[in-house]
Amino acid sequence: MNSSEEQSRPAEPPVNGPDTLGSAISRAAGFFAFWLVLTGADAGDLAAGLVAAVTATWASLRLMPAEQWHVNPITLARFVLHFLRQSIAAGTDVALLALHPRLSLRPGFVVYQARLRPGTQRNAFCAVMSLLPGTLPCGPVESNGLTIHCLDVTQPVAEQLAAEEALYVQTLGGAQRNG
Repeated sequence: MNSSEEQSRPAEPPVNGPDTLGSAISRAAGFFAFWLVLTGADAGDLAAGLVAAVTATWASLRLMPAEQWHVNPITLARFVLHFLRQSIAAGTDVALLALHPRLSLRPGFVVYQARLRPGTQRNAFCAVMSLLPGTLPCGPVESNGLTIHCLDVTQPVAEQLAAEEALYVQTLGGAQRNG
């Protein structure tokens, strides 16, 4: 390869950068803690637990590479409070819709154009979204869309999800796609 080709090629992210090391340490600690919970912290199982944690960490980094997250504890606390408030309000609304005989549900699917790129952060957002009553991500569709099952398709579901995604990105520093 000549020097002009090397200059025009985009730089590849480092495989063993600080994000990978931090992610490996936190994942290994999590896997080892999980092992301790499963085995009741039996001293005879510690060596096997360390081997299992290292193996699980290696596999998880191969299957789900580290991504950069910028979490501010204050904005995370605000997000958690917002999430709890939304869960209670949405749960109450869903219960009223489901139990009130005169109110009709209009369940169906909507396509939400997600701003987050496919990957770990988008998957985490879908997990958060699935915990809110009345919406359930069902899978991807073309052009970065997500199929969302909702209880009432006449409601502004896509607009509500856009607001939730913007708050999520602001809180957890998610990388949004361009455009």
